[in-house]
Amino acid sequence: MSLFIQCVVCCLLFTLAILPAQYKDPINMIMSYPPKIRQRVEELPQYKGAIKQREKAHVGKKIFGLIFFVIALSGCAYLSGCRRFSTTFMHVFILFFVVNIYDLIVLDWGIFCHSKKLRIPGTEDMEKEYKDYMFHVRSACIGIVLGLIVALLSGCIIHFCFVV
Repeated sequence: MSLFIQCVVCCLLFTLAILPAQYKDPINMIMSYPPKIRQRVEELPQYKGAIKQREKAHVGKKIFGLIFFVIALSGCAYLSGCRRFSTTFMHVFILFFVVNIYDLIVLDWGIFCHSKKLRIPGTEDMEKEYKDYMFHVRSACIGIVLGLIVALLSGCIIHFCFVV
């Protein structure tokens, strides 16, 4: 039951971290948009250089996020009673996997693909590109690999810090 509650809380926190910023200014999340939309935005005069600027910040945010999730999810697993590499690895991977699938189904397919509010001005005619479901599936596959890395690092933290 504890893992289920943690999954729900993580999905809620993930939603609160992503959606408000994206609704406020969709260009903030341009690196998560399909390539054809990014290409169009790059060609629009009002966004000249916006993608290049955001790419650098995006990499930094991803690295910070990876470190943050390793530490936060290690702590979460430890507080849930995980004291071995294997149990920590599984606990963290399940949390990450559930949030990843939630992101795919609810946030990407359910909201992003259908919300007109997330259309970047100048790309409103790109309905097909916004509904590129396979783009989101490929992103989710990358998320699974990232989840394995986060779970592996979390398991290592618990193993080396708490195993005698």
